[in-house]
Amino acid sequence: MSLVEALPSPVKLTTPNAPGQPEPTPALEQLYLGFEQEMLVPLWTQIGDLMPAHPSSKAAPHLWRWDQLLKLADEAGRIVPVGRGGERRAIALANPALGGRPFATPTLWAAIQYLMPGEDAPEHRHTQHAFRFVVEGEGVWTVVNGDSVRMSRGDFLPQGGWNWHAHHNAASEPMAWIDGLDIPFAYYGESQFFEHGRLHLDPQERITPEHSRSERLWGHPGLRPVAHLEVTPVTPLLAYRWVDTDRALSEQLALEAEGHAATVSLGHAAVRYTNPTNGRDVLPTIRCEMHRVKSGACTQPKREVGSAVFQVFDGRGTVTVGEKQWQVCRGDMFVVPSWQSFTASCDADQPQLDLFRFADTPIFEAVHAYRAETL
Repeated sequence: MSLVEALPSPVKLTTPNAPGQPEPTPALEQLYLGFEQEMLVPLWTQIGDLMPAHPSSKAAPHLWRWDQLLKLADEAGRIVPVGRGGERRAIALANPALGGRPFATPTLWAAIQYLMPGEDAPEHRHTQHAFRFVVEGEGVWTVVNGDSVRMSRGDFLPQGGWNWHAHHNAASEPMAWIDGLDIPFAYYGESQFFEHGRLHLDPQERITPEHSRSERLWGHPGLRPVAHLEVTPVTPLLAYRWVDTDRALSEQLALEAEGHAATVSLGHAAVRYTNPTNGRDVLPTIRCEMHRVKSGACTQPKREVGSAVFQVFDGRGTVTVGEKQWQVCRGDMFVVPSWQSFTASCDADQPQLDLFRFADTPIFEAVHAYRAETL
């Protein structure tokens, strides 16, 4: 008997007396035993799970409170060193329905990263696409292929896969931000690569310029350098500054108040971070946006294929995800699983509710599987 034949089969089939299933008979039991031995699974026993009438996400709606994340990250900063091995002091959100995996959703990874004063996070690169979003703090620079990029509150910093990057804290205080990556998507697709770089940055890279080289070349709205007309799959602009995002959202609401069509819905302004070489998403697998809900307003209920992670940038309000509802405030993070309805409203005593959002939508658009529905 071969080793394959000697091992117990992981395939286990039953013969239930149920609608849509064959009548249980000794012959059917023998047939199923043959299927098990040959590692075969008949579709008629699995179709409800494999091909449901609509998406049924394995992830659950869940909320993480920023004050608790920050408290634990600060404690980790005093106990856990940064260096080769662990590489980053990044603490991932683990969706409670995903079996303890460090995945916020089946396709998205989100974490709070914390860097103490004077610390360097060593250089590395990976094929997973990533970004950093700063909800508070100042003083850390990320260095991408030798280009030092300032990180400040409200800034969005995309990081395309397979680019060298490191971080250094030039301030006298710790700093925290969130990381978003497509780690789960790459993990399940078995496509990931990782490579260590230098342990320490060169002195000429430990600088703190106001504007990175990428911003000086690409950070001019509506203007494209003629020396770089090729289309790139990942944005070459390494920082999208809050001052520009804030102004764009404010102008949308101002135009709405003047009677012009400028917002997603009444009182709901939104912008999408885009790649200046093609106008598409900044990263091939992740869509990133900033949403602003004005005082007393509410977004339209919506559900869509694919999952999303939100962070409250500012303000207070109420969010509803499926059957869950939470009061949220600055820094709080929550998950919207695939095909679960979502709404957000701003408290009447707040000027606005600002929400940073990232989602796996480009993956589903690429394979023509995206669908959305306004309820």
